[in-house]
Amino acid sequence: MKYENGKDLLPPELLRQVQKYAAGKTIYIPSMGKASWGENSGYRRYLWERNREIRTRLEQGETVEALAEIWCLSEDSIRKIAYKKEEAVLDYECTLTNCKQFAAAGKLEDWVHAYLLSDGDNPAFSHGLKLFDRFFLGPVSMPLSLFHRCCGPEEGMRWHMPAVHFEEKVNRIMEIAKTDPEIPPLIVHYLFSESGGEPEFELNEGNDRFEAYKRMGMQETPVIVWITERAELDRFMADYGICFTAQEGTDR
Repeated sequence: MKYENGKDLLPPELLRQVQKYAAGKTIYIPSMGKASWGENSGYRRYLWERNREIRTRLEQGETVEALAEIWCLSEDSIRKIAYKKEEAVLDYECTLTNCKQFAAAGKLEDWVHAYLLSDGDNPAFSHGLKLFDRFFLGPVSMPLSLFHRCCGPEEGMRWHMPAVHFEEKVNRIMEIAKTDPEIPPLIVHYLFSESGGEPEFELNEGNDRFEAYKRMGMQETPVIVWITERAELDRFMADYGICFTAQEGTDR
């Protein structure tokens, strides 16, 4: 088993608390699985701000030894921070532009989970996506004719919604869409049909937006496509991939 120095892993405040109870001992910390965006975004920002201050102080003449003492890090860790390329921290917003920014930074999956855990109000979907590695593609405009609703008031819908509530949501989106170009993209699943083995799209998120767009006469809309199997990805890229770059999800 490889051991890590707690000084290199933990913020100083947490390290001091651990030292009160387990100084010098070997302890096992069980994994909590992949944290959601809301659970880890604060610590990510702390690290970003800490590393930025370390670089600034080094440029101003402070020594590696002094900074290692201040932040309870090894001198080697300070040197790694000094030479590592600085990453920009993106803040989530419920907009199409923000989604594109995350995608351009290779963090489309992060945006999807941030959306589902906040404005999308669908934590169960977020949890399900995290169970396996996925490929995330987009956002890019695709024809509405490729998709079909699975949520609504009609009989036979996989997810049923009372007609009054569904109509209220659709009408509200139609009004917003007239003036707001920043409505977030639909999220769709591309997979092989269990019955015939042919590929199909499953509209997971945005059924009300989809219906609103159809009633407005729109022909296409921005979408995010997620895929699980490599064979499905290869087929999708062969049929639709001219505008896409796939981003593979991180290891679970």
